[in-house]
Amino acid sequence: AAAHAARAAVARTPFQLPELARAGVPDAGGVGLAVLLDALVEALGGQPARGEITGIRGLGPPAVAHPAGSERFAYEVQYLLEAHPSAMEQVRHTLCGLGDCVAVVGGSTAPGRLPTWNVHAHVNDVGAAIEAGARAGQPYRMSVTRLAGPASPRGGEPGSSVMAVCDGDGLSALLAAEGASVVVPDHGRLTAQRLHEAIMASGARQVVVLDPAAHPDALAAASTLAGASGVSVTIIPIRSPVQALAALAVRDERRTFEDDVAAMAEAAGACRHAAVTWAGDRAFTVVGRCLRGDVLALVDGEVNLIGRDVLDAGRALLDRLLVGGGELVTLVTGESSPPGLSESLTAHLRQRWPLVEVRCYVGGQPDSPLLIGVE
Repeated sequence: AAAHAARAAVARTPFQLPELARAGVPDAGGVGLAVLLDALVEALGGQPARGEITGIRGLGPPAVAHPAGSERFAYEVQYLLEAHPSAMEQVRHTLCGLGDCVAVVGGSTAPGRLPTWNVHAHVNDVGAAIEAGARAGQPYRMSVTRLAGPASPRGGEPGSSVMAVCDGDGLSALLAAEGASVVVPDHGRLTAQRLHEAIMASGARQVVVLDPAAHPDALAAASTLAGASGVSVTIIPIRSPVQALAALAVRDERRTFEDDVAAMAEAAGACRHAAVTWAGDRAFTVVGRCLRGDVLALVDGEVNLIGRDVLDAGRALLDRLLVGGGELVTLVTGESSPPGLSESLTAHLRQRWPLVEVRCYVGGQPDSPLLIGVE
């Protein structure tokens, strides 16, 4: 009786969940349980059930309204998010309004640090899904996968552009050469009015902003103002200029705007980043106490080692990053970099990691003598 009841229950599942109705299949877990019960009946000497366990194949699935006129959500978006637990209910609520298959799972955290959450959703608006996390905290390790479904052609879409916020003359020129319009903060300060003017000056109806999360309020206000004028602003959060370079490297205007945003977001999230800087004062870090003027080597924003020499710290950082794999290393020197830093690090890479491709740029950033990206 239990086996027959299980089969009947499985046959009803496509009418109970819209995802199963769209696919025209029964619940997979239910099918598995029904098969186990059938096997148990047969093992106990009973009469095995005959015929396949079927769902509603052949019946037209009910129409389900989705954004962008899609019959299914086109993208799977995943990322890790460092954020306070109080902000996560809003993230979940926003994602549920954008799509389905929403999962927000929290993990353990070290004392003094925010919890890390694993965020997953199926959506059509990739930028909005990432922005939901960016408003709550710092997303990273982003992954965007296009699910089955036709891609709309780009030709009929309004024009789009990419804007990057960065500091340093060399970095600005480098990002501009890669096709971005660049906004440089004035002594670290950036107003909503200036950002809004830069967005509108692009002349595009869709603007992607590569945002280092240094000016969240100004960018949010500028996005709202632009939206009132019919300009859609999509924010891709980054934690280092090398991630902006990685995102711009994969930009392709032949793709749909959504596919382009997805590719840039994934490239930025996949780029591991590190930096060498100096301690501004005495402090305690996860690797010990540092003194004013000490050289700090950071990976993904966390201090990994404390030293006295920029070159030694750079070598150690590269070795630590490349132990986990990597094919392309980007080195960006700052305005206070010691002479010959790029050449010395390139020589080190050729000796220790001969299969790695190296690209060196003069960024001129004021706060870090060295930025590193590994892809």
